[in-house]
Amino acid sequence: MAQCVQSVQEFIQDSFVPLVAALCSEEAERLTRKNNLSFAELVKPFCRLTSEVHMRDPNNQLHIIKNLKIAVNNIITHPPQPGAIRKLLNDVVSASQPAEGLVANVITAGDYDLNISDRSVKASVPWYSNWKETLMELNTSTFYSATTPWFESYRECFLQSMPASDHEFLNHYVACMLVVSSSEPEPVEQFLKLSQEQHRIQHSNEYLYPKWFIPNTLKYYVLLHDVSTGEEQRADSIYEEMKQRYGTQGCYLLKINSRVSNRGTDEQIPDPWSQYLQKNTIQNQDCYDDCPYTVISNKNTDHLISDGLDSEIKDGLSNNFKTHPLQLDHPSGSLDSTDYMKATASLQDSKKSNSGTPHGACLTLTDHDRIRQFIQEFTFRGLLPHIEKTIRQLNDQLISRKGLSRSLFSATKKWFSGSKVPEKSINELKNTSGLLYPPEAPELQIRKMADLCFLVQHYELAYSCYHTAKKDFLNDQAMLYAAGALEMAAVSAFLQPGAPRPYPAHYMETAIQTYRDICKNMVLAERCVLLSAEILKSQSKYSEAAALLIRLTSEDSDLRSALLLEQAAHCFINMRSPMVRKFAFHMILAGHRFSKAGQKKHALRCYCQAMQVYKGKGWSLAEDHINFTIGRQSFTLRQLDNAVSAFRHILINDSKQPPAQQGAFLREYLYVYKNVTQLSPDGPLPQLPLPYINSSATRVFFGHDRRPAEGEKQAATHVSLDQEYDSESSQQWKELEEQIVSVINKGIIPSNFQPTQFCLNRYSDNSRFPLAVIEEPITVEVSFRNPLKVPLLLTDLSLLWKFQPKDFNAKHDGETKELGTCDDDMIGTEAIAEFLINSEETKVARLKLFPHQTGELHILGVVYNLGTVQGAVTLDGIDPSVGLQTGKFVSNGLSVRGRQDLEIQGPRLNNTKEEKTSIKYGPDRRLDPIITEEMPLLEVFFINFPTGLLCGEIRKAYVEFVNVSKCPLTALKVVSKHPEFFTFGGNTAVLTPLSPSASENCSAYKTVVTDPTSVRTALLSSASSVDFGVGTGGQPEVIHVPLPDAVLLPGASVQLPMWLRGPDEEGVHEINFLFYYESIKRHSKMCHRVLRHTAVICTSRSLHIRATVCRSNALEDEEGRGDSMLVFVDVENINTEDLFQINECC
Repeated sequence: MAQCVQSVQEFIQDSFVPLVAALCSEEAERLTRKNNLSFAELVKPFCRLTSEVHMRDPNNQLHIIKNLKIAVNNIITHPPQPGAIRKLLNDVVSASQPAEGLVANVITAGDYDLNISDRSVKASVPWYSNWKETLMELNTSTFYSATTPWFESYRECFLQSMPASDHEFLNHYVACMLVVSSSEPEPVEQFLKLSQEQHRIQHSNEYLYPKWFIPNTLKYYVLLHDVSTGEEQRADSIYEEMKQRYGTQGCYLLKINSRVSNRGTDEQIPDPWSQYLQKNTIQNQDCYDDCPYTVISNKNTDHLISDGLDSEIKDGLSNNFKTHPLQLDHPSGSLDSTDYMKATASLQDSKKSNSGTPHGACLTLTDHDRIRQFIQEFTFRGLLPHIEKTIRQLNDQLISRKGLSRSLFSATKKWFSGSKVPEKSINELKNTSGLLYPPEAPELQIRKMADLCFLVQHYELAYSCYHTAKKDFLNDQAMLYAAGALEMAAVSAFLQPGAPRPYPAHYMETAIQTYRDICKNMVLAERCVLLSAEILKSQSKYSEAAALLIRLTSEDSDLRSALLLEQAAHCFINMRSPMVRKFAFHMILAGHRFSKAGQKKHALRCYCQAMQVYKGKGWSLAEDHINFTIGRQSFTLRQLDNAVSAFRHILINDSKQPPAQQGAFLREYLYVYKNVTQLSPDGPLPQLPLPYINSSATRVFFGHDRRPAEGEKQAATHVSLDQEYDSESSQQWKELEEQIVSVINKGIIPSNFQPTQFCLNRYSDNSRFPLAVIEEPITVEVSFRNPLKVPLLLTDLSLLWKFQPKDFNAKHDGETKELGTCDDDMIGTEAIAEFLINSEETKVARLKLFPHQTGELHILGVVYNLGTVQGAVTLDGIDPSVGLQTGKFVSNGLSVRGRQDLEIQGPRLNNTKEEKTSIKYGPDRRLDPIITEEMPLLEVFFINFPTGLLCGEIRKAYVEFVNVSKCPLTALKVVSKHPEFFTFGGNTAVLTPLSPSASENCSAYKTVVTDPTSVRTALLSSASSVDFGVGTGGQPEVIHVPLPDAVLLPGASVQLPMWLRGPDEEGVHEINFLFYYESIKRHSKMCHRVLRHTAVICTSRSLHIRATVCRSNALEDEEGRGDSMLVFVDVENINTEDLFQINECC
């Protein structure tokens, strides 16, 4: 149970105080109204005595009363209506909220640090798991507790608004103040009229309310004097006459309004009334008008509740109670309706207007002291002597009627020491609710005496009287009376100084059960529970207190059930071994009942506190329910940011909900988000939680897409997003580029050299800013994942970017343009109209940007409209998204526009000692390209390029070089790890036509078909080794491509022959070509460009030839030369599939 501001003793003492009625004349009310106060409100802050009070009990023993408080109320002649009380209690709880900006109160329990009084209601509450420190803190310190001021306000208002009952006298008036102004023409006659009016109210059958303690009520005559306008001598003379008539102990002269109205306004006077007037109690009635007697109302007028004095007072009003701003048209109406919320808002507005009006404007600090002295004089000289006298009279009457020789105080000891008669259980007793005792019945006199003793803190004598009355009531089976006696006997036993006897909790149990089950009086049962729970809590019996609070929850009052469940939850958290999950469970129940009672803010607070326990524990269904409720409550309270946050949590967690429920969550989220965006249409785009984006898997490609093959014309393979990343291949391309750059720069690699990377991904080196060329597309591949079981439809999907124009040849930079999705003059943005992601699908989208200016580009994220597909709910196990693969998709009309940022974390640094001992990450700049000046763009096409060759076979192909840019290129070179594989056409390449038209013309071997039924071929080589550039100088790896005039103009193309020689080894060979070229104009950022091509050649074995030469033994020829040689050629066909026929050997 939450800790209260007061101790349990102070709480009980302040809940049961002597009640004093106030009856004022019209002129007296006019004087107090100058301070915007009624007379009862005027004296309210001073009704607690600051010193001890003494009185004597019936045995003439001195009894000390400490911290006594009295209550002065206006007379109300109609009991409060139940509907009005319910509305009042709802208003009190609704008006009491956690204060803004307070430091969070934290309860440490087990592995949890529970943030209880945090005003910032969010679904993501602080979460800790320092269990070792928590256990140490629990073992070495007292329990932390959080205050719940709304519960204390409810409890105080509930106890004060309880109507007086006939079975007890705690809420009966003990005395009555008659207040008359000294400016009255005949004050004494006015006192007489007020006295007669009080007598008529108490003793006539016309009025059944209020209740009075004894027939001979103490009347205290107060003469109210206005110091600023009244005549002091006249007031003194009237007071002297009063003392002669009523005695010095029965009257008082109270002087007020000493402050002159035209006095300096800079003088600061405290306002002790504000804290009392803000409490909407049943006694703060605005029933004081300009009529002489304001205590009478029509019998047909309902009892109304007002919150202080009206700021506007009109003359000539009838002598009736005014209508309360929250008066119920039908008391049984629901408090959860919209009308109630509007009425609560009107109440808050009226409270704000009242709080802005100063109280006590005509009073000085001297007047404050006078009022305080008046209350003390009334209590010392009037009230307490009257109570002491009444107790003695009641004691004497009881002695005479019982025939006892000693006082009740001593006789009860003898009664209790004798044999005890066993009491019947509550189930054995009958309900005798129709039994009514006459006012002079001895049983009621005992109860009356017990209540008087209890009000003046004589708890020992009160307990004796309650115990005696309890036995008499039980014998008569008067269960309502018996339950009341049991209740107060238990409280009296607890409050006795020195604790002579333990707290009889079973008395309270019996009383609660009797009130609830037999008497059907939930109000009295609730009072018992509130008192007993507070007592049990003070004794650290939190388990018993929680059980008691939970037992009284029922369907008849959602507000009461919510408050009691919340207090039970606090009991669980304050146990020696905190029961955190029970705390969370009961906070959920309390939040549900708060919601049903119309207390949306308190419901939201309860759910948020419970979320601290359920969060991160794997209870996904519970988290979904709590977040969904938090979202709805926040939306109702127009806390749209909190609502969005709560619904976001539902969607981003791995939900185990069925598809239909997930679809409902998504629609709620979209609806809330749409309301948020409508409030600020010009605000920044919100962050959307769906779909998931795997930022690290984002790939960026610079350049145009690869052209497809056209007949015998094959484009260079280059690089594309369809290719998988190969670190080994990437390293080979880097080495080739370094090789050619080194050759170009005479064996030196420049310090600012940056290897060309066409496609950046998580494995590439992204530490440098990549270079992109103006007017060439930048393609970003984003990986989306739909975690839900319902499809998501993204429309108008595009990239979000920030661009700063910059001329790299000038010093002045342009202005940064952010989020320029609509500024196509700088960066053209391509949008995808519709992008469907099926349930639990991972799908990539390729989005393009077209830079039109040089500068620095930063790709921030993606922007899109998030919506759902109409009818996208699984029915009978059939997923409707199966048929939504292609074509146009029908949206349900509910979509929101938002963004998601691409936040890529760089690689972890692990080079230096500091980086190894800490966690540091390097930059990842793949989304921050630098747009450079225009560069030439080369495209290479291979014509009749073979896919298969024989080992050593020489074949001729053609290469076409095309400049597709707007600027000329030069210094075209090619480098390869296998320069022996190819060479460009040489001087001896005259056998092949310039523009081959058949594949047979592209080979260095002449094919002769000898037999149509066989596959034998004749091979004739017509190429020499000079065609491959192989000389005595070795095999150069960088080969110059012979262009006409060494320049390829924009839009021009050149076709050159290329001789290919099959590798000597059988198998599949990958031959990498890296074409290097430069622009005629030198650029600061990009010096050259490259183009990659990978040729895959499958070689098969052909002939193995071994030649043997020996001198011939033949005769000399005709010319006399005898050096003839014999050549023996061994030809072996090592090809296992083909047959070869040699027709000619030269």
